[in-house]
Amino acid sequence: MTTQTQSQFFQQLKKYYTFYTGGFIAFVIVLAILEQMGLPPRWIGYIFLAATISLYAGIGIMSRTADVSEYYVAGRRVPALFNGMATGADWMSAASFIGMAGTLYLAGFDGLAFVMGWTGGYVLVALFLAPYLRKFGQFTIPDFLASRYGGNLPRAIGVIAAIICSFTYVVAQIYGVGIITARLTGLEFQIGVFVGLAGILVCSFLGGMRAVTWTQVAQYIILIIAYMIPVVWLSVVHTGNPVPQVVYGQVLQQVTQLENEFNNADTAKGAAEASARAAFKAQQDSFEANIAALDEAVATGNGDAFLEAQRTEAGSPADFPATPDALKAQWKKSADGAKAKTGPVAAHATPFAGKGAESDLLRSNPDASAAEIAAAQAADQEASNIKRRNFIALVLCLMVGTASLPHILMRYYTTPSVREARKSVFWSLLFIFLLYFTAPALAVLVKFEVYNNLVGLPFTSLPAWVANWQAVDATLMKIVDINLDGIVQLAEITIGGDLIVLATPEIAGLPYVISGMVAAGGLAAALSTADGLLLTIANALSHDVYYKMIDPKASTIRRLAISRSLLLVVAIFAAYTASLKPGDILFLVGAAFSLAASAFFPALVLGVFWKRANYLGAVIGMLAGLAVCMYYMVITYPFFGGVAANEWFAIKPIAAGVFGMPIGFIGVIIGSLLSRAPSLEIQQLVDHVRYPNLAGDIDTRAT
Repeated sequence: MTTQTQSQFFQQLKKYYTFYTGGFIAFVIVLAILEQMGLPPRWIGYIFLAATISLYAGIGIMSRTADVSEYYVAGRRVPALFNGMATGADWMSAASFIGMAGTLYLAGFDGLAFVMGWTGGYVLVALFLAPYLRKFGQFTIPDFLASRYGGNLPRAIGVIAAIICSFTYVVAQIYGVGIITARLTGLEFQIGVFVGLAGILVCSFLGGMRAVTWTQVAQYIILIIAYMIPVVWLSVVHTGNPVPQVVYGQVLQQVTQLENEFNNADTAKGAAEASARAAFKAQQDSFEANIAALDEAVATGNGDAFLEAQRTEAGSPADFPATPDALKAQWKKSADGAKAKTGPVAAHATPFAGKGAESDLLRSNPDASAAEIAAAQAADQEASNIKRRNFIALVLCLMVGTASLPHILMRYYTTPSVREARKSVFWSLLFIFLLYFTAPALAVLVKFEVYNNLVGLPFTSLPAWVANWQAVDATLMKIVDINLDGIVQLAEITIGGDLIVLATPEIAGLPYVISGMVAAGGLAAALSTADGLLLTIANALSHDVYYKMIDPKASTIRRLAISRSLLLVVAIFAAYTASLKPGDILFLVGAAFSLAASAFFPALVLGVFWKRANYLGAVIGMLAGLAVCMYYMVITYPFFGGVAANEWFAIKPIAAGVFGMPIGFIGVIIGSLLSRAPSLEIQQLVDHVRYPNLAGDIDTRAT
């Protein structure tokens, strides 16, 4: 494509998407008018769902192609600005759109690890990988591994790693799609998952990367508008300033003041909170006593009889645990849930705050000895050290994982040149920054709204949004009058992080059309990332496995047919897995980053910057890094049967990459030094890739 043609193409795209943005805003205004005229909220949800999916389907159909280059890399003609928007949408997954503000709401300062890791990762992308992979110029990351290290084994390991981390990530996106679809339409979560799946497939099935790219640009426009409007509204209501990123600090001070009141039993609010916490403590003690009785019954051979007695006492419900172990696990979960409600409100504005063991001790025993106080202080210090270690480990894993995820790195294959690839990293970071810079403000403003307008309400006057979200998923929204005083206390409120953004318009009292728009934005975020991930998996199987390893003479039509078939199979399997709710969205996404960091980063970076890196080193490094990361997750994450007692240095499983990545580097280095240097041809390839400003911008070896 000539420079003049590129310029004309760019101008056409700007005109199309300007009209599109105006059309979307007009669509929302029309729906708002219809709502005021009496259009039921459920119909607004149906209209948003149908309209947005139809729009994405239309773009996907118009972008259909039978050209290999268009299908895999969008013809390598996506301008930097639009590739930045598409990357932003690809990046703004359900975790970012739905989970980021929720994590900051629940974890406070500690949640900033996600903001720092995910944005900082693009610095690594720009410095170490994007321009060099674009200069390489093929279709997939396993392509690079096969050419750089020689042979099909590095390619095969790359395919396996790409499938594992991409599948983990896509399950999280489909899980988010299920939550949003259920809220928009009133369908059950499991049904919502498969309804949303249809929206994912129509974006990518016919046009591959070409369709996904132009759909993602449209999705970014919707998601950023949807994210900004509620937080700007809350900012105006509470501060009078429409720029929440600048003024939410003053709201944070008020939130901290309210938390101090909740923690002070000498105030009216604090006394009510203390009453609720005492009731939760009694509930915890009751469950722990039941567990002790069950353990005793099992030890004396009466476990089954004990189980049957408990089943009869409960009225023999169909979902009652089938074994003593299952009953114990259920009671343990309930005891842990009650225990989490017994302590003071966490000081979320304080970096790496400990558990408050000293304050708990003095509250329960004012006459504690010096030795007891010293032990409590030591426990607080250890808790602070653990939080600090986990914060740093998570930031590292997210940064390196960002620079290693195949579906993100593939985006830089789509630009016309190396220079455009560098520019598109800048645009990507800018578009991502707009949302990430806003998420802390949204978390603080919603927390202030909950503290002021929900805590202290009579249970007979709960707002409608509470019941609406409890109907979607009781684990996301639950309020129980534990101390039977008829008044809502903070300890009695359970709000899941995945709910905060989606419920913000209702919490703020905005018209339902804004709720529908925010849900549509969350749907756009989840769909855009799911599209890229599913395409990565399907392309790895069809291009790297089938075409490169099984049938190099396959026709274009056969290659694309296989890719589309695999896309469908993987999507259905991922939807089924998501329907099982294997974990919260943020953990699943974080796990994908740790896996990518462990499997890919050492081999990619050393492959670009160290000529001595060779076949054996890449094989050992990728296998060892991935194996260590997966092993650590299995032994520590509850879904796999793992337990916290197995954690190394008390590092949480979401940051397992902090162990896998250094093992990967060590494996590549040792394996390379123990075997002979790579061939002259491969070393020349490294020189070709290392100097992206030289002639030969587009490598024509890709077929």
